[in-house]
Amino acid sequence: MLQKLKENVAKVMIGNERTIELILTCVLAKGHVLLEDVPGTGKTVMAKSLARSVEAEFGRVQFTPDMLPSDVTGLNYFDSKKGEFVFSKGPVFCNILLADEINRATPKTQSSLLECMAERQVTVDGVTRRLDEPFLVIATQNPLETLGTFPLPEAQMDRFLMRLSMEELSEAQELAMIRRFLTAEPLEELGSVCTRQEMAALQEACRKVYIHADLMKYITAVVQATRHHPKVTSGVSPRGTLAFVRASQGYAMVQGRDFVVPEDIKAVAVPVLAHRMSAAVDTLDGSAGEKIIEELLGSVQLPTEDWQAR
Repeated sequence: MLQKLKENVAKVMIGNERTIELILTCVLAKGHVLLEDVPGTGKTVMAKSLARSVEAEFGRVQFTPDMLPSDVTGLNYFDSKKGEFVFSKGPVFCNILLADEINRATPKTQSSLLECMAERQVTVDGVTRRLDEPFLVIATQNPLETLGTFPLPEAQMDRFLMRLSMEELSEAQELAMIRRFLTAEPLEELGSVCTRQEMAALQEACRKVYIHADLMKYITAVVQATRHHPKVTSGVSPRGTLAFVRASQGYAMVQGRDFVVPEDIKAVAVPVLAHRMSAAVDTLDGSAGEKIIEELLGSVQLPTEDWQAR
């Protein structure tokens, strides 16, 4: 099923094999994805390709500076015919939500996603409503240098399992993209290859992927090291620790294994951990977090063992 999903998304997306694998990892781990890159690199197309590949309810929010939280979650309005207040569901009530250009909305509107991303529920006027499973947010954003954008709050960044960027296309890949889109529109022709029930079963299987006790200690050591690094003012949170474990399990499953190996942990470390840290002001730049995580992966001792369940 995972191979079918990869091949289906690849019918639209040229290259980006690693990005596709990491997004599928997020899906399996019940995590949310933040695609961050400059305009025109295919972030929205990637999100829509995944949504079309899964037979589930799709929702989209195009974030703008004048949006209100109720535009995302929904609101109660008075129905004069019924003589009572009625709840009108917002676009968040779906299985796969595309939050397009999320950093163009104000922090107040961005925060409307906090509850649904962490607890998979929405509370409006004191009434809590559960969201259907599976629930996945795929958010896209432009770099903060882009005019008219607002930085995401730390609490929201911590709710994204991974922050990813699109891969740069080679000359041959870009030529293949031109040929593919010259006379056709692959995204419009893309069909689903996975049902909502099958996706839920894959997510359940992901939780059963075996991870050795020594690898759990290694994950913990890497996270602990982020909290004591001299260039970090705020290290990875306990939520980040659990996300690190789930992502390692999901990546192992995408690779066709039912057990985690050290390479899985290293493959997901940067996209899972880098955006969860706050670097000191004098060292702050776009890649500071990534460099620190790569440094820690090289300095924390990696245990050697037979990682399969015995």
